[in-house]
Amino acid sequence: MPSLKGRALFAAVTSLTCLGFLLVGYDNGLMGGLVEASTFKKTFDNPSPTITGLMVAIYEVGCFIGSVVTSIFGERLGRKKCIGTGAVIMVLGAILQATAYSRAQMIVARVVSGIGMGGINSTVPVFQAEFSPKATRGLYVCMQLSTLNLGIFLAYWVDYGFVQSYPDSSVSFRLPCILQCIFLLPMLILLCLVPESPRWLASHSDGSRSLKVLQDMHTYHMSEEKIFALNASIVQAASYEASLGAGKWSALNPFRIPNRTNKSFLCHDDRISSRRRFFLACALQSMQQLGGINALIYYSTTLFRTSLDFTPHLASLMSGFLQTFFFLASFIPWALIDRIGRRPLLLSCVAIMSLVMATESGLIYKVQSDKDISKSYGIGAAAMLFLFEGAFTAGFQATIWVLPSELLPLRLRAQGSAVSTACNWIINYMIVQVTPIALDRIGWRTYIIFAVLNISFVPVIWAFIPETAGLELEEVDQLFINMRQQGFYPDDEADIHDHSPPVE
Repeated sequence: MPSLKGRALFAAVTSLTCLGFLLVGYDNGLMGGLVEASTFKKTFDNPSPTITGLMVAIYEVGCFIGSVVTSIFGERLGRKKCIGTGAVIMVLGAILQATAYSRAQMIVARVVSGIGMGGINSTVPVFQAEFSPKATRGLYVCMQLSTLNLGIFLAYWVDYGFVQSYPDSSVSFRLPCILQCIFLLPMLILLCLVPESPRWLASHSDGSRSLKVLQDMHTYHMSEEKIFALNASIVQAASYEASLGAGKWSALNPFRIPNRTNKSFLCHDDRISSRRRFFLACALQSMQQLGGINALIYYSTTLFRTSLDFTPHLASLMSGFLQTFFFLASFIPWALIDRIGRRPLLLSCVAIMSLVMATESGLIYKVQSDKDISKSYGIGAAAMLFLFEGAFTAGFQATIWVLPSELLPLRLRAQGSAVSTACNWIINYMIVQVTPIALDRIGWRTYIIFAVLNISFVPVIWAFIPETAGLELEEVDQLFINMRQQGFYPDDEADIHDHSPPVE
């Protein structure tokens, strides 16, 4: 295969990671427009809301398993092998979904696809972050998220087109399932063209291989001296983190007491706060799903029909329009995330999401209790769904996929990203599983739960998440060292004897 260099190399890396995120979006939106189709219900023997929720949400269990497996083997395998293995598994899952004639086969197929997605989704944000320049790293992640939303947009309109064109044929759900391969095959080709991440190479070789990749990437716009300096800082960070044991699972054990005199065993950490950074990444990914976004993405058609009493055709159209808006709104943070920073975007948009969900609950209550004026309130409630998705993609979505890769230290980045992604998927499973049941049992009160959850995230984010915009990934180690020295985090006795030099 030819060796890519300069802009062509960076374009290939970005295209690969964008395809990975586009696949996440397509799979997230895939079932939402199919579960209400008459041929889907007929093929799978008219499943109840509980079984429908299981068939949709079991995919998240597969993603969780894939993420956990990646957390165990991913650092050893490398970024490219994790992505490639996940893509091959997903091809098998797509074939199984497209040929399913029973509930059992569809459930197994969804789990298989999820396992592959867990490997891909755990790794592509790290792969992109480790290649991206510090000044525009947030922008490139926003590009990935726009392609994620494009995937959701495509899934809904593909579902709508096939369901409307083949209302009496199982083709209406089989072809949308197999179309996942359109994104997977180009990913496998691109993996043959791009090198391994320079930061992974720096952790697993003598530094000459990472230098070669950096030279291929940056020769067209950086001097040799700057490239050598960048490589030296990456190798130094990897060596320093290795000396602290930052890449070992034992370093994350919150009950490991370094000596008997240390009374604060739950807070013990190394000098660069590896454990805190790991738990922050996991908390952020969990918050994203607890906010309720995938309740809207997976079940938007059901929400429009059940909560707002739209006709099936109008509900499908509105779902398509909602995901089109979701895609367009994802361009908003492109100009903001590196300019104003991660924290302002995240805090403001989470607060807006809470307010919108509280308003939504009141509007839906009026729709369901007062049929004489339900149309006007229904329009308002539909508008709130658009506003919620706009706020989510501008703030929560844009920052959540960049912050974990930035917060985690180099030697813990693969494991930490995989485990935090596993948290995302298992919470996603819970939300997708209980949403149709909640809508059926408690109706409009479901939205109050999401409003309370979102507002509770604001003080946590404000108190614990630092600003990482404009920093090299290696400089984040120094940021946490400085925070410890300034008293943001308590010193542990183990650190009193730690005189290792900080990362430059």
